[in-house]
Amino acid sequence: MRAGPILLYVVGIAFFCGMDALMKQLVADNPAVMASFWRYAAAVPFIVPLWWREGRPAITREMLPVNFVRALFGSVSAVTFFWSLSVLPLAEAVTIAFIAPLLIPPLAALILKERMQGGNVAAGVIGFAGVLVAVGIEPSGYPRERLLGVGAALFAALCYAVTIVFTRMRAARDGPSILSLLNALFASLLIGLVMVARVPAEEWLPRGLDWWLVAAVGLCGAIALQLLARAYARAEAQVLAPFEYTALGWAALFGWLFFGEPVSLRTWVGAAIIAGACLWQARRAAAVPAPSSPAA
Repeated sequence: MRAGPILLYVVGIAFFCGMDALMKQLVADNPAVMASFWRYAAAVPFIVPLWWREGRPAITREMLPVNFVRALFGSVSAVTFFWSLSVLPLAEAVTIAFIAPLLIPPLAALILKERMQGGNVAAGVIGFAGVLVAVGIEPSGYPRERLLGVGAALFAALCYAVTIVFTRMRAARDGPSILSLLNALFASLLIGLVMVARVPAEEWLPRGLDWWLVAAVGLCGAIALQLLARAYARAEAQVLAPFEYTALGWAALFGWLFFGEPVSLRTWVGAAIIAGACLWQARRAAAVPAPSSPAA
């Protein structure tokens, strides 16, 4: 398989981490549900021109149910993960969410009937070992709020893994622009309903400079969704899954740049292990012929 899908995926992950850093700032002063709604709503104006540029491909009735379910899991994942950012450091929340790549291969085998490959699973396990090294163990225990944050990040990872499998299912069939557009529209609808029901009306709109954060979040999210959709149209979910771990380096960088969160030697050692797993996976993937697809 050519390295193209892997490069698209890694760059897409970088944009998602940049979006997470912006969201961490946004949820510091706003409810997580409201921030999550605007994360998707703000992406729509950036996605529509891409859809238009691709010739306005038709959105059929057949596409709607699966994409709705995909957006449902993605919405739950977004709200719970963005809430965890309000109580956890960026790199730590992203690192905890790395349980998702371990869940993608068995879920892909269950839902998509992809054949489980030992090398893909091994790459994921090695990468997660690097995550454990990076996180470490706190001998004094964790306060309740931090435990809730960890639980939210883990649940978000499970929902995210399901979302990724559905992305792989529809990417080649629907195309990146439709996949991104339906995801943004359905997620905005679902989270918007929750926001209206649970958030006071005076907190529905961003205030002051938060509008700039919303615009930046929408742009980063739109670019990331496009890149990941294109990658999944050309490669199996379990092949790309270990490259989720590259987010640790981006999260550590953005956390240090924007929030002054220190990056320990332990984090970099873990990142080195993760990078090794990714490089090994890239060498394995390069030797496999690329699957043909309408979107390739």
